[in-house]
Amino acid sequence: MKLYDLSGDLMEIKKITKLKNGKYKIKLDSYEFITYDDIIINHNLLYSKQIDAELLNILSLETAYYESYNKTLNYCMKKVRSETEVRKYLDKLDIKDIDKESIINKLKSINLINDRVYVKSYINDKLFLTKDSLNKIKKDLINSNIDVNLIEDEISIVEYDEIEKLEKMIVKRINSNHKYSSYILKNKIITEMMNLGYNYDDIVYLYDKNSVDNYNILIKEYNKLYNKYSKKLKDSELEYTIKNKLYLKGFDYNDIKKEDLR
Repeated sequence: MKLYDLSGDLMEIKKITKLKNGKYKIKLDSYEFITYDDIIINHNLLYSKQIDAELLNILSLETAYYESYNKTLNYCMKKVRSETEVRKYLDKLDIKDIDKESIINKLKSINLINDRVYVKSYINDKLFLTKDSLNKIKKDLINSNIDVNLIEDEISIVEYDEIEKLEKMIVKRINSNHKYSSYILKNKIITEMMNLGYNYDDIVYLYDKNSVDNYNILIKEYNKLYNKYSKKLKDSELEYTIKNKLYLKGFDYNDIKKEDLR
């Protein structure tokens, strides 16, 4: 905000020009500034011919407040925000603490800041638009400084089958596997799903329930290795190298030692 160090002389209002978005440009003798229609009306500037330095500084302070309010309003209109998010946004603006609280309270009064609405929206978005589990969603909300009781309330009324979601993801990962052994794939899926907050026992149970014979993948990997090493290795050395590579990839030893891989 700009404060003016001026004498107490009155300054004549030369011209008031209406701009876009509810703003006006006021031209004085030696200065011009932009403010908002509410400020113009509150101070009766449309009918005033002169202002002094004190009023000019009041107008500057009020304009800075309106500017911060409108920026924050636009920030909240883009998506649902938590109170913590809005406070962090306000901290970046050049505005007094008392004005921050005023803006927060004003946005609460028109329901643009409502942590219950935020939590409900956040849970629904994460459940149906991401792979996240309820457990991860809850932790992320807590880390965002949302009241735990509010989170628990909203989670408790969610109609949602997490096991069904987890099983669909595991089946998709199994069906899209074209190179990993069952051992490696299982561990990859366990790691991935646990990072998303799912229960270890549920992951293992659903993987074992839906796992398929990976012998065809073993044959495919064997052929790839054969084509790679057969140009420089022969006979037993070639077979040993290929089968050792397959073992290191996590394939079952009993499947690897079969003679009919080719």
